[in-house]
Amino acid sequence: MAVSPSAQYVLTDSWTMTRRELARWARQPGQVLVALVFPVMLLLMFGYLIGGGRGVAGDYVDYLVPGMLALTMAFGLEGTMLNVTQDLTKGVIDRFRSLPMADGAVLVGRSAADMLQSTAGLALMTGVAYALGWRAHAGPGAFLGAVGLLLLLRFAMLWVGIHLALIAGRPEMVQAVQILIWPVGFLSNALATPDAMPGWLGTAVQWNPLSRTATAVRDLLGGQGGEQGHVWAAVAWPLGLLAVFLPLAVGKFARLGR
Repeated sequence: MAVSPSAQYVLTDSWTMTRRELARWARQPGQVLVALVFPVMLLLMFGYLIGGGRGVAGDYVDYLVPGMLALTMAFGLEGTMLNVTQDLTKGVIDRFRSLPMADGAVLVGRSAADMLQSTAGLALMTGVAYALGWRAHAGPGAFLGAVGLLLLLRFAMLWVGIHLALIAGRPEMVQAVQILIWPVGFLSNALATPDAMPGWLGTAVQWNPLSRTATAVRDLLGGQGGEQGHVWAAVAWPLGLLAVFLPLAVGKFARLGR
């Protein structure tokens, strides 16, 4: 199927912006390294140092690893948000607007680079978990389905972060805005089962989008095939977030400087 000239224009400009972000990684490897290593530290801390699993049936590591994979999708958003605000404050966006570039290519390139980093983070976390003795009791299809759900959650949260970064406008505001995202990660069932929580808190945790993804991923990686309701909820929540925040972010970006 032939690609229209306008679509090819968007893809070409977006790939250029993606390569720009990858070049930024080479100049600032510390930021990428911290984003990759921090979730591994949490896995080791909760799984082997602090311990946990109150109310969890079976091996806590089997419960923890899928939850940590989901929780990883909430980490590192501040890096993307910071890069977006730095481009705004340094006038980079204004220079891009003076070029014959497709609208939104900057945001698409930024999101593509983030997804590459998130995929690398999942690979690292899975490798560490395997080295520690965890095993995924799932076939290739279920495993890829779990990875797809995790990356879909990341993509949705990424556009929430981009929209918040455009609203913040300045790098120094990113830290404050990022605090709004952290409760989504820790008020979830990633580290503990809602059955061990007070009733009102457990109910809130069960409705958390991250909890929905973590539950579906546990089913898929645990060899249970994934209950249909869990999988559909893990798909519906990110798609709902994307339906709201992706247009908001693109619209906000289009209005900048006008």
